[in-house]
Order: sequence, then C-alpha cells, then structure tokens
Amino acid sequence: MNKDNDTSPQTERAVLIGVINRKQDAEQVQEYLDELAFLTETAGVLPVHRFVQRVEKPDPSTFIGSGKVKEIEQYIKENKIDIVVFDDELSPAQQRNIEKAFQKKVLDRNRLILDIFAQRARTAHAKTQVDLAFYQYMLPRLTGMWTHLERQRGGTGTRGGAGEKEIETDRRIVRDKITALKEQLLVIDKQMATQRKNRGDMIRVALVGYTNVGKSTVMNLLSKSDVFAENKLFATLDTTVRKVVIDNLPFLLSDTVGFIRKLPHHLVESFKSTLDEVREADVLIHVVDISHPKFEDQFRVVNETLAELKANDKPTILLFNKIDAFTYIHKEEDDLTPATHKNHSLADLKRSWMSKMAYPCLFISASKKENVDELRKTLYEMVKKLHVKQYPHNKFLY
Repeated sequence: MNKDNDTSPQTERAVLIGVINRKQDAEQVQEYLDELAFLTETAGVLPVHRFVQRVEKPDPSTFIGSGKVKEIEQYIKENKIDIVVFDDELSPAQQRNIEKAFQKKVLDRNRLILDIFAQRARTAHAKTQVDLAFYQYMLPRLTGMWTHLERQRGGTGTRGGAGEKEIETDRRIVRDKITALKEQLLVIDKQMATQRKNRGDMIRVALVGYTNVGKSTVMNLLSKSDVFAENKLFATLDTTVRKVVIDNLPFLLSDTVGFIRKLPHHLVESFKSTLDEVREADVLIHVVDISHPKFEDQFRVVNETLAELKANDKPTILLFNKIDAFTYIHKEEDDLTPATHKNHSLADLKRSWMSKMAYPCLFISASKKENVDELRKTLYEMVKKLHVKQYPHNKFLY
C-alpha cells in the first residue's frame, strides 16, 4: 500500500519496516507487511510506505543497521511521517536508539497490537486485562523521550498515564500498578470461573480462529443475536456467551478474541480468563477465512495457539467461512508453469488435506447464509452426543 500523496491532516502517517532473514523470505515479508498495514489502519494510522531490509541477524543497536536507518530517516523528513512501525519485536535499547535517530514515535508489532486492544476494550474486565499487558510491556522501556509517565499525549503509541519524572520513581509506580491490576484480575477471574460453573447442565461450544475470519458473524447467525462485527482486526475482545437452541437441544456458544501471528505474550497472560472459555469448552468451532490467500498459515497459527492453551484435543468443527469471496485462477492445460495455491478451486481444496481431517470440515458463507443448515445439523449431532454422555438425566430434551 502506498498513499504518499494523502495529506489528511487528522490522520497520523506511518512507514512500515520488515526484515528478510533465514526464517522469512521476501514474499513472506510482504505478506506479513500486508497484515501489519491492516493492523496499522485498525489503529487509526495511515501506512504510506514500506521498507524491507535483509539481515542475517538483528543489529543489536538499531535492528536494521545504521545505513538503513539513514535511508528511512531521509524519507521521514521528506514525507511528513509521524510513526515508524516495525513488524518485529524491538528490544528497549533498539527502540530508544531508533527513536533518537528518527525523532518520531517508534512502535514494534507488540506495541501496535496493545494499542489496538486499548482502543477496542469496552468493559472493565477487558480494560483491566489490556492495562496489565500494557504496563508489563512498558516496564523495561521507561527510559526514552516517548514513554515518560508524567506526560499525557494523544495518538497511537503514546498511551500510558500520569506519573513522575524520575525513572526509578516511574518504575516503582508501574510495578505497584502491575501488582494492583493482577490482584484486580484475580478477583475478576474467580467471578468469571463461578459464572462458568453456574451455567447449568449445558454443553459449551467456543468459536475460535484467526482475527477477522468472521467468528462474530457466525455467532450472530447461530444465536440470532446482534454481536458487534466489522471488517477490522480484533473487533471482539470480550467473550460473548449466548444460549443457542437447535431442535430443542440447548447449548452455550461463546465468541472469543481472535488469534494472530506473534500475539504478544503479555496479552496472552492477561487474557487468561477470556481464554479459559476456550480451555473449558466441550466443542470448538475453528473458523477459517478460506478467501484469505494465506488461510493455511492462519490455520496453523491458531492450532499452535490452541496447543499452547492445551485445548487442541477437543471435538472440533473446522468451518471454512467466506466461500462467497473465494476466487481462483484457472490454469490452462498448456500452461507448463508449476501450479500454485491460486490455481486451486474450492473443489480441489476439498479433496486436499481437508478430506483427511479427523473431524468435520464444512464450507459456508456466514454473511450470505450459505450452507448454514449443514452447520446446524453437524453441530446438533456433535453437541447431542456429548450431552447424552455428560448429562444423561436430560435425555428427554431431545
């Protein structure tokens, strides 16, 4: 994305920076920067240019090397850039050195996601979780022109609160704040656990998936409710739970926060009670955006996160959403170039690894309400089987 000519006075402008190394090639870096651009736009900032640097290992001082820093510095001066966003995590020392060179706000991917969560948090519970993650992230980064706790600034990358000038005093304030927030979350977590136990004899189903794959739309479809859903990353932070009834069989359906590549560790820890909905669910509906060019990578990221949560062995429905937006490029018979992912039709994909899964694979369009009956039927059979096993005294329901 390149919108160098955009001169909107109310929108902060950003450059994005990615690196090519042994773990990610040039094509992957561009894909990651696409996602970083979407994150940046979700935060309310306009990405206007991208820089890519090839590095064997990160420069300990500036991450990308002094030569690249000078190149970017020149671009910043000539194009009225407000923010510099790195797709990788920066050490506190690297961030300070880069900010000193650019004289601009510098965010790494973790900080950008934290800012989006801060914007998206609506309830006291979500705000407490985000505040804890934010202060844990900031503690080693208090030294620097953009992070003094005594200042209040607007804009992305500048949230933080009030405090005192001296760095040691700042650290004490932040540690005290972290302690208080952890205690606050312990109380909330106990309340949430009690609520989950008091939901009665019903099977619990949790929607999981990469962010922006349509989980909230599926939630609305199944529960006939009106959960907030929009085409932005992390539209849902708070877990929403609804009672759903299919053919007289009731169960609880929860919509959880979306996963993402390199989800900050502090956020995972802070959102423990939210993620407990996934850990304690009886059934998972893993929603995948099949129209996304890298949906298989997103599928892998979610599975890895579920494994970290020890929730990857549950009965699962693999739900490929957005079939209405799926497109492919037909490959002619005389085209001798190797076939790529873009040349596979939906029928091809259904015959691929998806046909070998141990659990049901369904293909729907939640927004267009296509193949919804198949989803309801499959979900009913799975929930009924578990319900008979766990709550045999309630057989009369069905």
